[in-house]
Amino acid sequence: MKSTAWLLLLLLATTPLAAQQRDAHEHSPNAALRWSIIPGGGQIYNHQAWKIPIIYGALAGVGYFAYDNYQTMKLFKDEYLFRQQNDGATRLADYAAYPTSSIYRLYNSYNQQFQLLVIICAGIYALNLIDAYVFGHLFDFQLTNDLAFVPGIMASPLGLQPSVGLQLNL
Repeated sequence: MKSTAWLLLLLLATTPLAAQQRDAHEHSPNAALRWSIIPGGGQIYNHQAWKIPIIYGALAGVGYFAYDNYQTMKLFKDEYLFRQQNDGATRLADYAAYPTSSIYRLYNSYNQQFQLLVIICAGIYALNLIDAYVFGHLFDFQLTNDLAFVPGIMASPLGLQPSVGLQLNL
């Protein structure tokens, strides 16, 4: 009984319905942009799934370093605040030899790196959106050999020696 139900469900899912069929599917750059809200969705819509590992690899790599910088920044911030509230006593034995001003500079440095990595991550996401939108426009663009620069020898109109150059074929 269950296998019959699964077979019926499979047949219904794979059978095209008349109301769903269209004569021509127009590729929309706006749809690619909307799909790309989920990173890589627009690339799938544009039939460029090979870009997805690049997008997720870049986001994961930058995300990892941002998380690592955040954790280290938080460690130095907690140490600095602890020293400020406890008259210079140290909480982390590894940094006992560091003066409080150095702890603050380390905190500030990791904070700036973290902020930069967040901006880079937002930039990668924006590039994902731009890529999907631009290639959505170029989806139906056809390259042919009819348009090309070809090296050629051109005759001079005045009957002088021929010259070598590039010829544009349209």
